[in-house]
Amino acid sequence: MNDLAEIISRNESQIRDEWMRDMSNSVQRSDLISKTEIDEQCRTLLAAIVNGVRVSGTAETSGSGWNTARDYLQEISASRARQGFSPSEVATFVLSLKRPLFGAIRRDLAKNQDLLFETVWATTELLDSLALLTTDAFIAAREELISRQQQELLELSTPVVKLWDGILALPIIGTLDSARTQVVMENLLQTVVATNSKYAIIDITGVPTVDTLVAQHLLKTITAARLMGAECIISGVRPQIAQTIVHLGINLEDVITKAKLSDAFALALQRSGRTVVRQAGATTAGAPLLGSPLRKQEG
Repeated sequence: MNDLAEIISRNESQIRDEWMRDMSNSVQRSDLISKTEIDEQCRTLLAAIVNGVRVSGTAETSGSGWNTARDYLQEISASRARQGFSPSEVATFVLSLKRPLFGAIRRDLAKNQDLLFETVWATTELLDSLALLTTDAFIAAREELISRQQQELLELSTPVVKLWDGILALPIIGTLDSARTQVVMENLLQTVVATNSKYAIIDITGVPTVDTLVAQHLLKTITAARLMGAECIISGVRPQIAQTIVHLGINLEDVITKAKLSDAFALALQRSGRTVVRQAGATTAGAPLLGSPLRKQEG
C-alpha cells in the first residue's frame, strides 16, 4: 500500500482543501473550533496516516506505525468531547476524508483498474477503522468527563460548615447512597481533623426519606467521626422520618437526635462549655448591642 502513501503525499494540499470544504458543509463547527485549528488537525492527521501506511500498512491500525495517528485521534476526540461536539460529528471528521482521498486515488490510478479498486477498498477499511477508534476515544473521554463532573457535584452538594470553634454542620440534601456517603464521610473527617472540632451536626432536613440503607450510611459516618474524636448530632428529624425509623426497627439509641438545627447547635454549645444569653437592651429591633452573646460556662 505504499501507492496510497505516495498518492496522499503528492496530492496533500488538494486533498486537504477538499476535505476542509466537505467538512464546512457538515461538521465544521465555527462556534466551537476555528478554521485554522481544523486545518492544522487535517494536516497533522494526513502526515500521520502517510507514516502509518508506510510503516505498518493499511490492514492493521494497531501496528507501531500507527501510534502517532492513534494518539493524535485520541487527543482530538478528548478535546472535542470537552468542547461539546457530538459522537457523529467526531466520527465524520475522519469519514469525510473518504471522498477527497478517493478522488486522488482515481486520478492517479485510472489506468490500472485492478490496483484502483484494491487501493479504494483498503482505504475504505482503513478510514472506517480510524473512525471507530475516534468514536471509542470520544466516548471514553466523555464518560471520564461526566464522572469527574458527578464527583465535583457530589463534593459541592455536601459542604461542611464551621458554625463555631469546635462545632461543624453538615447539611445533607437529597438521597444518601453509597457513593455520596463516601464523599460525605471524607469531607467530614477531613474538616474534623483540619479544625480540631469535637462536635458535628448532621442535618437531614433536606433528605426526603430515611430507609434502612440511608440509616446505615448515617451510622457509618457517625462511627467514623467518633473514631476521629468528634461527637455527632443528627438534626432535622421530622415526624414522618421518626415514624419510619421506628417502623423499620432502626437502632439510633446511641445517637443524639434533634428536630431542628438550632436545637442541635444549642446542645453542641452547651456541651462545649458555652451558653447563649440575651444581650441587655436587645429586646427590640435596633437596640444597642451590650455584652457578649456567648459566654463560657465556669467550671
